[in-house]
Amino acid sequence: MTQTLAKQVTFDEFIAWYPESSDRHYELHDGVIVEMPKPTGKHSEIAGFINGSLFIEITRLSIPCFIPKECVIKSLNTDSAYEPDVIVLDRQALSNEPRWKKESIITLGSSVKLVVEVVSTNWSDDYALKLEDYESLGIPEYWIVDYLG
Repeated sequence: MTQTLAKQVTFDEFIAWYPESSDRHYELHDGVIVEMPKPTGKHSEIAGFINGSLFIEITRLSIPCFIPKECVIKSLNTDSAYEPDVIVLDRQALSNEPRWKKESIITLGSSVKLVVEVVSTNWSDDYALKLEDYESLGIPEYWIVDYLG
């Protein structure tokens, strides 16, 4: 179950509010802060497997990309922000990201090669909300891993 904090906020207010040492993850959905549920064991296992498998291939093929531990993707047309389960970033394109070095924030779809969301309880967010926002940013590849579907 996700918990929302009802006050409308902008993306910048969300980033300023976000607790630095929290063991919780939050997303911003159309100006509303949403506390994301802790992932299930299976969710973590699958996300970790995908992360590791992609890392091996990126390294083996010497692709100029990497998988950050965490980052926030800012939507283009709404006050929304997401923390994907796995994201592959283009090292060279990050030089154009205005907020990457200081805040680990992605604002340009050209910096992203792949986003992976592992579906658990918030499946409608992954299939509708995030799909639309990632597409509007021009992110070329979006995988939805629905192990229960």
